[in-house]
Amino acid sequence: MLEEWVHKGTPKQREYLHQILVAEHESRQDSRRRRLLKAARLPALKSLTGYDYSAVHFPTDYGRQALESLDFITHAQDLVLYGDVGTGKTHMASAPVAAACQQGIPARFYTTSALVMALRRAKDDDRLDKELASIAKNQLIVIDELGYLPIDTEGARLLFQVITNGYEKRSLVIPTNLEFSRWGTVFGDDNMAAAVIDRLVHHGRLLQFRGESYRVKTPS
Repeated sequence: MLEEWVHKGTPKQREYLHQILVAEHESRQDSRRRRLLKAARLPALKSLTGYDYSAVHFPTDYGRQALESLDFITHAQDLVLYGDVGTGKTHMASAPVAAACQQGIPARFYTTSALVMALRRAKDDDRLDKELASIAKNQLIVIDELGYLPIDTEGARLLFQVITNGYEKRSLVIPTNLEFSRWGTVFGDDNMAAAVIDRLVHHGRLLQFRGESYRVKTPS
């Protein structure tokens, strides 16, 4: 029907209709981007433009271009950002979330403690499946501060479920100050930790951060 009426219109009418449709499309896309950014729950809006990579050591087969292009999301690859406190891990994890939302890709930022708390509440309210399904709608999930606070056995199992459910389906970015050998202290079980690590490294990269905390270098 649209094609039929387009041919009936004058050139100026067709141009006007085209402008209306383009404006409507752009408006919807902008609304979607704003909704995704709000749903992402970022602690702060970050970008990798001007990011200081001096503390970051990339694997030999992975670099800035692959990170900034968001190619790892397309291929459901994971990133573990491991290293010293205050060297930019959270910033690097947050920026791809914002960039993904700008491209219309659903993404979500959690701290480990907030995620575990949300999962525990959902389990107590008998809506765990619904909560997991909501999390699974995101193509990128950040789980920040892994290892900063202790997790009980139930919380560890719930976190394990999120990570394993995402295997080869969506990208995880996990900033942590714990080397892999100590992840058993987080999950309370070395076998569970080993299973998590095995999944993350299968299609993932380890980026190491070394240096002095920027909070120490630039005190307020």
